[in-house]
Amino acid sequence: MAGERSGEIGSEVWTIPNILSMLRLALVPVFLVYIVLGDYVVALVVLVVASLTDLLDGYLARRLGQITRLGQLLDPAADRLYIFAALVGLAAQQLVPWWIVVVIVARDVFLLMLGVVLANHGFGPLPVHQLGKVATFALFFGLPVIMLGLAFPAIAPVSEPIGWAITLWGAFLYWWAGIIYAIETSRAIRIPRVADDSRSDTLGEGG
Repeated sequence: MAGERSGEIGSEVWTIPNILSMLRLALVPVFLVYIVLGDYVVALVVLVVASLTDLLDGYLARRLGQITRLGQLLDPAADRLYIFAALVGLAAQQLVPWWIVVVIVARDVFLLMLGVVLANHGFGPLPVHQLGKVATFALFFGLPVIMLGLAFPAIAPVSEPIGWAITLWGAFLYWWAGIIYAIETSRAIRIPRVADDSRSDTLGEGG
C-alpha cells in the first residue's frame, strides 16, 4: 500500500506541467546573474521564456487534468523568486533603492509568521486572495518594464516612469493584501476547534 502511494506521489511530481515549473525555477539564478552583470536584454529574454513556460504549464495542467498540489505551490513560489531576483539584482546595481527590497521581503516574512500562527491553531494556509494575485502581477510586470528602459535606453523616458508607477502600486497592494490575510487569520483562529478534527479548515477537500 505504501509502495502504491509512493508511486502515485512520484507520478504527480513528474508530470509535464510540474517539470515546466521546475525548469522555470531553475532559470531564476540565470535571470539574477544576467541582471547583476548588467546584461538586461538577455535577462529579459530569460524572463520571457520563464513566463511562456508558466503559461504553458498552466494550460497543460488544465488540458491534461494534471493539476497537483505541488504545481499549485511551485507557481507562486516561482513568481516571488523572480520578483526577488529582479529587486536584488537591480538594487545591487544601485538602480532601485534597497528599501523597496526590504518592504517586499518584510511582507512575505509577515505572511510566513501568519502561517506559523495558523499552523499552531491547527489550520492550513489561507486561500490566495485575489488582491494578492493582482499585487504579485503588478510587481512581476512593473519591474521588467523598468528593466526594459535599462535594456533599451531610447525608451527609458517612457518605460521607467510607467514601470515605477506599476511597481510602487504593486508594493502598496502587496501590503494591503497582507493586512487582509492578517484579518482573515485573526478570524480563523477564533473559530472553535473540534478536538479530533485534524483536517485544515482553510484548505478544503483534497488540500
